[in-house]
Amino acid sequence: MPLVMACRFWKLLYNGVHFRTNRTDPFYLNSMLCHTSQDVPNLQWYQNEFPKIKKLAHLLANVDSVNGRLVDMNSNSTIFSDQVEDEMCTFKSLVRVFVGSPSVQRKIKHALATSTTNTQHDSFTPFSEAVERHAMVVDSLTKVGNFLNVSAQQRKVVRFKVAQQVTQHHIWTGVLKGTLNNFAADLDCFDSQGLNEGTILGKQIVHSCLKLLTETAICSDIDSSSWMKLSPSKTISSSDSQKWEDVLMMFNDLIECCKSETKLKLHVAKAEAMKEGLFQIKDILIDNSIGYKEVRHQEHLVQKKLSKTLGHSSRCLFTLLQYYLYGRVTDVEVDMRGGIYGSGKDNRFCLFMGRILTSDSEKMVGRGVKQLDRVLGLFKFVWETAGMKGHLDLQGHLWCVGAENRMLRYRGNMYFVHGICL
Repeated sequence: MPLVMACRFWKLLYNGVHFRTNRTDPFYLNSMLCHTSQDVPNLQWYQNEFPKIKKLAHLLANVDSVNGRLVDMNSNSTIFSDQVEDEMCTFKSLVRVFVGSPSVQRKIKHALATSTTNTQHDSFTPFSEAVERHAMVVDSLTKVGNFLNVSAQQRKVVRFKVAQQVTQHHIWTGVLKGTLNNFAADLDCFDSQGLNEGTILGKQIVHSCLKLLTETAICSDIDSSSWMKLSPSKTISSSDSQKWEDVLMMFNDLIECCKSETKLKLHVAKAEAMKEGLFQIKDILIDNSIGYKEVRHQEHLVQKKLSKTLGHSSRCLFTLLQYYLYGRVTDVEVDMRGGIYGSGKDNRFCLFMGRILTSDSEKMVGRGVKQLDRVLGLFKFVWETAGMKGHLDLQGHLWCVGAENRMLRYRGNMYFVHGICL
């Protein structure tokens, strides 16, 4: 569940009228702010709210939100604080309103007009529509396909090509280990706060499962003697060998132990996603003591089973793709979902998305650019894999209070840094 979904209570001043809502859906907030003409903020509202944005930016200067997690920039550790979470949610929601203001829209338009490669789209202003300023969590190929308007036939092509690439055995085990290591990292953070009985057991399960995956791994070093390993002289009964079902049971127990701990909800959700793949291969052996050829055969069975059964909407398949592309297992979240502009006339389109930053430090901007690069790159990967017509350019936008307006280039793409001001 993304960070923005954590908001529990809002009190907003609007043209002298107070609005209250207990709704936790950020889209409800955005709809209330931007979709009804009678509630369009006036200049006085912006003047009243801007000091709040500046104060929150100062309080959160060393805090970044990465895919639903608050991170301390100094220690790179996860922050567990309801207060900080609510402050970040409020900050980003207010910034979204300011991005839609006429003055900021004019500055965005000017920034694009002065970029040498953007003249063909100079009549368009990104994030002018309220829906483009909504947050989005990308956790399945279906979401990407819907966003890019990929046809049903093209989705079949994407699923087939992706599944063949990302279900290789080393990617599969890498994702499982990554999921467990993320669990372990946050469980270690709890040590100073005291673990409850469930999380203590969860920590033991994580350790045991990682140990199992490590002990059953096959060394891929060509200089090692593992490839020469002979089959055992005595046939091993299948009842004596471990199967992927053992890992599935560990994941079930881990989820049961940790599901009541709200601070672990992201990890629990990811473990739930990986259960889909584990269930499909539960009857396949996970044993490296049966000889090289036999081990390779069971690895082939894992890939064959997963590539055949994981569907287009599978969060498990999407996680494998994330790891395949970027070596990460967390879902992707953007603060502003953006959209695509362009036309079929020149066969050129531009995908734009946005991030909201709490400071314009070099480190914060660099992290923001890299996060946008990963999600934009993911969408372009699907676009090209689906064989979509036209060239897709990528464009990222980052907002920060008081930042100097500028354009950066990263891996051939343009990233605009915008300052939020009155």
